[in-house]
Amino acid sequence: MTFKKILFAALYVWCTTLYAQKPTEVPKPSEKPIDLSNPADIIIYIVLPLCVVLLFFVWRGKRKNRKK
Repeated sequence: MTFKKILFAALYVWCTTLYAQKPTEVPKPSEKPIDLSNPADIIIYIVLPLCVVLLFFVWRGKRKNRKK
């Protein structure tokens, strides 16, 4: 009796994943490379990550100095 319940549950899960759809409203990733002639791309992909890394090292240095 429990084998039938487990089999039914497995079959139900398999069928629901089989008929699942990809959402249409979700933006899809772009297949184009980054356009470095666009200032927004330069800021988002180069300047902001460099600022985050720089601020991390400054914060870590200040934290080490406080412990000494």
